[in-house]
Amino acid sequence: MIYQGNSLSAQLLEDGIVELKFDAQGSVNKFDQATFEEYRAVVTAINNCSDAKGVMVTSGKSTFIVGADITEFLTSFSQPEDTLAAWAKTASDVFDSFEDIQLPTIAAINGIALGGGCEMTLACDYRVADTNASIGLPEVKLGLMPGFGGTVRLPRIIGFDNAATWMSTGKAFKPAAALAQGAIDAVVEPENLRTAAINMLKLAINGKLDWRAKRQAKLEPLTLSQTEMIMSSTTCKGMIAAQAGKHYPAPMVMINTLIAAAGLDRSGAMLAENAGFAKLAKTDAATAQIGLFMADQVIKSKAKKASKLATKTVNKAAVLGAGIMGGGIAYQSAYKGTPIIMKDINDQALDLGLSTATSILTKQVERGRMNVKAMAGVLNNITPSLSYDSVKDVDIVVEAVVENPKVKGMVLAEVESVISEDAILTSNTSTISIDLLAKSVKRPQNFCGMHFFNPVNKMPLVEVIRGKDTSNETVAAVVAYAAKMGKSPIVVNDCPGFYVNRVLFPYFAGFSQLVLEGADFTAIDKVMEKQFGWPMGPAYLLDVVGVDTADHCTGVMSSGFPTRMKKIANDPVSTLYANERFGQKNGKGFYDHMKDKRGRPMKVAAPVAYELLGQHCADKKDFSSEEIIARMMIPMINEVVRCLEEGVVDTAAEADMGLIYGVGFPPFRGGAIRYLETLGLDNFIAMADKYAHLGEIYQVTDGLRDMAKSGKSYFTTDVKTNA
Repeated sequence: MIYQGNSLSAQLLEDGIVELKFDAQGSVNKFDQATFEEYRAVVTAINNCSDAKGVMVTSGKSTFIVGADITEFLTSFSQPEDTLAAWAKTASDVFDSFEDIQLPTIAAINGIALGGGCEMTLACDYRVADTNASIGLPEVKLGLMPGFGGTVRLPRIIGFDNAATWMSTGKAFKPAAALAQGAIDAVVEPENLRTAAINMLKLAINGKLDWRAKRQAKLEPLTLSQTEMIMSSTTCKGMIAAQAGKHYPAPMVMINTLIAAAGLDRSGAMLAENAGFAKLAKTDAATAQIGLFMADQVIKSKAKKASKLATKTVNKAAVLGAGIMGGGIAYQSAYKGTPIIMKDINDQALDLGLSTATSILTKQVERGRMNVKAMAGVLNNITPSLSYDSVKDVDIVVEAVVENPKVKGMVLAEVESVISEDAILTSNTSTISIDLLAKSVKRPQNFCGMHFFNPVNKMPLVEVIRGKDTSNETVAAVVAYAAKMGKSPIVVNDCPGFYVNRVLFPYFAGFSQLVLEGADFTAIDKVMEKQFGWPMGPAYLLDVVGVDTADHCTGVMSSGFPTRMKKIANDPVSTLYANERFGQKNGKGFYDHMKDKRGRPMKVAAPVAYELLGQHCADKKDFSSEEIIARMMIPMINEVVRCLEEGVVDTAAEADMGLIYGVGFPPFRGGAIRYLETLGLDNFIAMADKYAHLGEIYQVTDGLRDMAKSGKSYFTTDVKTNA
């Protein structure tokens, strides 16, 4: 043994081949600080081994290296930019030292090699992957760029244009695609990986492969003419400007770094990367996106724990109500491998549910993401039925009938009398109290809410709503089922609107008040989309949700919070609803909805909407972008804080992910709490106090003021009122 550490080892095999094995004590290999120290040491050990003739990098895990441990590096990101650039250089220097070993090197890539794992392979002279490998540089998804030499080595291996695409999209590539672009040198079956890597390394050791020439290309400037460079850089910048926009700085900083480094040797190019990485690490977007990554890990971790705690496994499910929502739920369950009964009271509804599932699957086939055989397999997992007898042996029932407490109560009671005593019963309600619905069932401990978001196949969030009598075992089983369906579940406690809708409706109230004061709804939409970053502004979102649905929910919220969310007199939403302008569903709302010549949906501000709203609104008035954003976002953030304080949602991480996954909160802002802390609690309070006269939704809680005084973070503090 040449070297033995906790995560790395180096052993001399036959024919002078050194096997450098990554085999961390945890479940996966990753670059943390301890691994970096061992990496430095193992390079020294290999350099000091006189019998070594070549180096093969392997993994003792089922995957190669998943990347850097971002949680460990966050403390470094708090340092000044120049200090951070120097820190980045110490990290990239380690990879350089490995690349400079005066022996041929090869990476045997099994499974995932992302981020730092991919950069490890790029520092090798050769790369061979098994057919299950996944290779890429996803740092852009964290608001960052590669920091261990990826921006330097990848363009010199696969070319400027290909490298720019890899890094600006953060996409992970399958072996065939990586091989076609030259990122790897061979693809073999998993059982042949080790042998293939050794044989290729022997060819290099024996001089039959010119490893020195391959390495030299990574040490020199890019071989692009000035004209080629101008054309490539112009094309890349145009593409990034169109796709990423101004809110995501990482792709453009990355491309500018590639351009600046193109004419430099490795040392100069690496300094450019160090500087670019440090610059991005200090941006609010990186802080937000890294925060989202960590928050997502919280959700995944809780779902994993729930799977272990669940005493009941869901192997067969049922959905009651076969409309668009029911069809979407049926599709998602069947697609992820859990057979499901889709029950309704008439054939037309069943046809609609099946057509919904079929439409989703057909699009996947058309896009090449699924073949017809797989599509048939999913559809065979969906059994339409008009009879309750078909659901008597299911493990879980998702009720998804009309949003009416009497109808839901009746259906829940009926199905409970058919299913087994240990079966779980859930309601896909968006607003109706779970405790109220629980009065209709005999086993409330087996009942909870399971709120999906529309369209089910695209929206990641599922709210699992705990009633006062819901058992922990039921919650665990439903969370596990949601995760099995490929969803991101968060557990919330019962209250009007639960979590997502509860915090969304103060946002809509802020919109309504602005419109009543003379703001143009299209101007509000433009500011909230283009400047704040929502995928759609509030007027457009109301049209998509359904003006009728929104008006109904406003009534529910008003009843639940009669002082803070009381119905606004002459609410624009109610005005449109009273005039049967329901939004996208009937083509008439704030906007008129139609299709263009190519059949694509389009919208135009509706003259009729202006006419109807004008009867109750003040004369047209222009509001600054800053005021529009403040008056829209303060109510939402205040309500999120209240939900944390009341324990409706457990953690700030889950609160943020609920809005990201449920309503499309701008990811580059990281969620409501991350946005609040980026603004600064004191700054937010001052801004809110400016509008406090507008009503309770603009008035911050005493708890928020206390948090500001103490200088604490919501991400590390339990602020529940009763905690």
